[in-house]
Amino acid sequence: MAKTGVFDSDPTSMVRAAELKKELQKLVNSIVDHEDYRTETIDQANDTLRALKELMLRSRKRSPLSIKAPKQQESVSAAAPSCPEEFKCPLSKELMRDPVILCTGQTYDRPFINKWLEAGNRTCPLTQQVLSHTDLTPNHLIREIISHWCKNQGLEFPDPIHYMDEAGITSSDHDWFLSLLEKLSLAFPEQREAAKELRQLTKRTPSFRALFGESDDAIPQLLSPLSGNKSGTTVHPELQEDVITTLLNLSIHDNNKKRVAETPMVIPLLMEALRAVTIATRANAAATLFTLSALDCNKVLIVKSGALKPLLDLLEEGNPLAMKDVASAIFNMCLVHENKARAVKDGAVRVILNKIREGVLVNELLAVLAMLCSHQGAIIDMEEQGGVPCLLQIIRESACERSKENCIAILHTICLYDRTKWKEVKDEESSYGTISKLAKDGTSRAKRKANSILERFNRAVNLTHTA
Repeated sequence: MAKTGVFDSDPTSMVRAAELKKELQKLVNSIVDHEDYRTETIDQANDTLRALKELMLRSRKRSPLSIKAPKQQESVSAAAPSCPEEFKCPLSKELMRDPVILCTGQTYDRPFINKWLEAGNRTCPLTQQVLSHTDLTPNHLIREIISHWCKNQGLEFPDPIHYMDEAGITSSDHDWFLSLLEKLSLAFPEQREAAKELRQLTKRTPSFRALFGESDDAIPQLLSPLSGNKSGTTVHPELQEDVITTLLNLSIHDNNKKRVAETPMVIPLLMEALRAVTIATRANAAATLFTLSALDCNKVLIVKSGALKPLLDLLEEGNPLAMKDVASAIFNMCLVHENKARAVKDGAVRVILNKIREGVLVNELLAVLAMLCSHQGAIIDMEEQGGVPCLLQIIRESACERSKENCIAILHTICLYDRTKWKEVKDEESSYGTISKLAKDGTSRAKRKANSILERFNRAVNLTHTA
């Protein structure tokens, strides 16, 4: 016989309990198996266990239905097992109350597919297809059909908005969230305590990330300890780190990205954080800009705000904790053509070439450089910074096919733009056969670029002989 649990009558609590149990198991394993005795880890385990206990107690007290049916109607939940299968959510196995369509064409109940996505999944639960985006489209037809079926069965079909509230977090959770935001406007000890708690909540519980998207005031309230500092005094480093890290946690939630970036004070405060006292704050600010730049509209907004220069400064500084996110953020922003001119103006080519020469993130930074070289100013900077010998050396000595491919792509662009650089490339070919080897053994793209350069050399030689 299957074991009956306290959460069985409430699918929402089951999902939340599963999240908490998974997090608790990870923390306990970290403590027991890996001997992670840090106070922070133990506190997180205690907090997660407490949250699971509170959820269990609430589930025992709570009626299976939070929305009562009229006297002579059955509840939807009671009738759901006998309803047509196509009316049930594939995740909850319950009657859908707010059906939405994923980009794969599959329909799910909104609260449950939101839980799936907020947990970091980027595939369709049914088809396992990778999602091109996570936008959800209301399925009005299915909702209308389900509503009509419920009416014919004498059942109440609850308002989806109420159901979403029920499926997200509890009213006590919501009250706790609001009280933490209010504390951020108080004195430093209360601000510090609230910021630390919000950082942990948004890291541990995806539902709290979504809460910030429900109010226009939530993000400004979060940032108030930083943005309200008009007296010229320095912001406490730990408070700044907690607030910026919470902002990073919020940005992971796809539905928050546009709202976060368009909140007026966000980008300026992130730019300040890129020059913060602690490297953790600087790294998390860079990671936030990288996460926000997933949206094209945000790419333009971030660059117009002037964030590329402090990102390049942080890249030049070279701290390993921040480098990867900085390089990824710059790459993302330069995917938009109009941003390339600003990157070139801010000295991106010089900084990137210097890091490549140091052997830092060579593959990643060559990809940025290859993209920038579609802008004429980047080619000029490459020549002034002595980039051609550097690229030829990488093609000759590197074992990374992707790095070689990006190098030959950049060289191809330079040779098209400036024929005076042909001599350096021809001398390399004469001495080492570098371009011929790549034309034979490189990736398909590298072969095309290398062969194109060789053909141009041959045409130039033939023209000289004819003359």
